[in-house]
Parts: sequence; C-alpha cells; structure tokens
Amino acid sequence: MKKENPFEIDFESYIREGEPDKKEKSIAWSIATGLQQVDGLTPSAYLYETAKRNIEGEISIEEAKKLIDSYYESKTFRTEDDDDTEEADKVSTRITELLSEKSFSFTPNQLLSIHERLFKGVFYKVKAGKFRDYNITKKEWVLNGDTVLYANADLIKETLKYDFETEKNFDYSKLSKEDAIKHITRFVANMWQIHPFGEGNTRTTAVFTIKYLRSLGFNVNNEPFEKHSWYFRNALVRANYTNMQKGIYMNTEYLEKFFRNILLDENNELKNRYTHIDYDEYIKKFGENAKSSVQIVENFGVNEKTSVQIVEIMKNTTNITLQEIAEKLNRSKRAVEMQVKKLREQGIIKRVGADKNGHWEVIE
Repeated sequence: MKKENPFEIDFESYIREGEPDKKEKSIAWSIATGLQQVDGLTPSAYLYETAKRNIEGEISIEEAKKLIDSYYESKTFRTEDDDDTEEADKVSTRITELLSEKSFSFTPNQLLSIHERLFKGVFYKVKAGKFRDYNITKKEWVLNGDTVLYANADLIKETLKYDFETEKNFDYSKLSKEDAIKHITRFVANMWQIHPFGEGNTRTTAVFTIKYLRSLGFNVNNEPFEKHSWYFRNALVRANYTNMQKGIYMNTEYLEKFFRNILLDENNELKNRYTHIDYDEYIKKFGENAKSSVQIVENFGVNEKTSVQIVEIMKNTTNITLQEIAEKLNRSKRAVEMQVKKLREQGIIKRVGADKNGHWEVIE
C-alpha cells in the first residue's frame, strides 16, 4: 500500500481527463515523486503545489526547477530532515524534466548524464555523473541484512560497455512480447547490479529504463513506478542474489511481474513481503497467514523502508534507544521519532514500562 500524503495530487484524475499535455506531465510527475520511496524520501507540500502549477500550464518545468531551488535557498533555518525533503523535491523535479524530453541515447554516457542531472548539487559525499572508485556493500532488509555482490569498481566501465553492446546487438524481432520482457528484465537487473554510482543507482536505473522502453516503442504505465518503487528495488535485489548454502538463487520472477504490469497492463500483486527470502519459509511453516515484520507493517498501511527496519531492530533488540536506532540506520533521531510515533499510533509497536528501564514490543 502506498503511503498517503494529504498534499499529493490526484495524478490519475489528470491522466483520465485525457488532455494530452496534462496527461503527459502527470505521468512524469507521478513517476518522479513515487521513485523517491526507494530511499525512504517524501516530497514536500510545496513540491506538489509546484507540480500542480506545471501540470495546469501556469509554469514551465524550467520555472518549476527554479522555484524549488529558490525555496530551499531562502530557508534560514534547517533541520536534518530538511536535507531529505530537499533531495526528494529537487530530484523529483529533475526526473520530471528528463522524462519530458524525447531525446535518448543507448550508451553508458547517457546513464552518466542522467545521474549527473538528477543529483548535481544534491549529493555532497558522492560525485554526480562520476563512476564510483571504491567497492561497496549494502545491507538489505529483503536479504536479512546480507548484500548483493556489486561490480568491482575497477571493472565498472568495462562491464557496462559489454552489457550495453550485447543488448544493443540483440535481435528482438523473433521474440514474442512476453519473451522480450523476460530479456529486458535480465538486462535491467544486470545494469543495476553493476551499481556504478556511490548513491542514486535505483532512481538512475529507473529513469534510464523508462526512456529505453519508450525508445523501443513501449507505452510505459506509470502506476508501478508511482506506487511500487520500493518493490522495484527489492525485485532488483532478488534478481541478483545467490546463496547456494541456503538454497537461494537469482530470481527474476518478481521483476518480471513488475515489468508485465508496466508494459502489458497486467495486475500482478506487487507486495514487498513476497520478495523477502524468508517468505517461502513463512508460508511453509504458518500458511498464508504467516506473520513477518513486513507483513505487520503492510497490514497497517505503512510500508516505508525505515519503518520496516525499525520493526526488525526492535524485534531483535527490545531495549534499544531511539538514538541507537538512528545511528544504526544513519538517520536523524528526529526522523526515527516520527516513524516510531506513527508505528505506535497504528498499533504496530508499543512501549512497555518506563522510558529508562522499559522495552519495545512488536505486536503480532
């Protein structure tokens, strides 16, 4: 279930109205704002107001970008959470601009260009439009804290070049649409697994993929990216993870369902819990009513990555403090407090005992 935001625009209304210009802008904005979920970010009310003005034709996308930039330049007092909102707003606007442009080049340089345009002046520890020069690991909730094996930094350029040349020379003419989607799914999964940048890989991959699919003549359905972008990332993780000792192998079925919804207008259920490596074991043990942490969260209408991570942490360490959780997640204490407040209000967790000597309890 997608997080409800009282400031969101009803993009679907604009799309259904059928006015070509408004429809095209609404699709771009809905994808752009939805993609911020992959990093647990939420655009501001001001961003949605600005987007509406652009859709209505009051301002151009260039003017929208200037308004967003000026909005943050004029802020005299900032909190740590403002940095996250600023990233969500600026990147949303830039994604909208890129998706509105008809030009596209199927090259690694296009991937570099997209990353630079999305994140220039937004990331301060990572160079926008530059390949990473260090190796990385990322603990994944969907893998119980394990990591995908990303490409070695020294081989990024060569690996991208090989994958792009192979895809460029591939003959789709003899494939059915279904088989073509299977092939595209594997190509996108391989491209993401290289993880050429320090940050922003999933959003960059998504924008590149959308423009590539359009260049192949596909009409891209906005809803999966708008409402299920975190599922998109989890599906990419599962498509690139193998652990033979545990009997787990690369599995593209989740990503294929995502693309079939986009390109064939199917209605496959895209639930994050399905992608978790423990899900099959939960089903075997408890049946369809299996209770994993992500199910608890989704059942109450909350599926932000941070919320799920907090539930997992509290299950394993019941006496942990909010400051310690913030440090584990590399988030501000204020951000964690807001998520915990919402989880408590939804009845997902509760505090037992006093603040000093009490503990957290996950309600299952």
